[in-house]
Amino acid sequence: MFNLKKKIQRLKNSRKLIKLAFLLHKIFGEKDIGKIGFNFDDKPKKNQIIQGTIVRKKFQSYLEIGCYKNELFDVIECNNKVGVDPYLGGTHRETSDNYFKTNKRNFDCIFIDGLHTYHQVKKDIYNSLKCLNENGVIFIHDCLPNNVYAQAIPRCQFDWNGTVWKSIVEFRTKEEFDTYTCYADQGIGIILKRKNRKKLEIKIKDFSKLKFRDFYENYNNYMNIIKYDELETLF
Repeated sequence: MFNLKKKIQRLKNSRKLIKLAFLLHKIFGEKDIGKIGFNFDDKPKKNQIIQGTIVRKKFQSYLEIGCYKNELFDVIECNNKVGVDPYLGGTHRETSDNYFKTNKRNFDCIFIDGLHTYHQVKKDIYNSLKCLNENGVIFIHDCLPNNVYAQAIPRCQFDWNGTVWKSIVEFRTKEEFDTYTCYADQGIGIILKRKNRKKLEIKIKDFSKLKFRDFYENYNNYMNIIKYDELETLF
């Protein structure tokens, strides 16, 4: 079963399949309206943000959803680490849905970098909130796509953010969660379990229906973007 999962993953990420998906998006998908211009080259990386938070807040437990090759998981230093991935890396070889069904542990810091689709990220956020310690934090990777293809589903280019951004927009509308996006490393979402300090007031019933044009025209307002040096003032 594990080898079959690996083969499926390789197929999804194969160059030919991605090229085909790109062509189909170009013909039938949402029109390309250009790049926003996000530039993360000189911005802090996810390991700097997460490790810095763990040290500053003296966090003792860390959960990572979507470890793959342990690029991040291996370098994070924390007393108690758990990593979940159905293919490679971490400490638990299973989907995040299955992990959360039986999990009985709580965590100070949770990093979500699993399947980059709105519906899955939304589930991962809600499940993470259930096991987040008081005054803990949830980080979410890949929240700031630069163009329509970077967020298209199915994946159609190697640098891919998916529709993670839609879940951030939805959580920005909720009273009980304080949500931000740090302008760093493809956009790092931040969710704190406390009263929303800057609630987004928009009338949308189904956030999955949002288009890239909506993001393109409203990303600053939708995503509540902050700079890295503002992180320490949040919590």
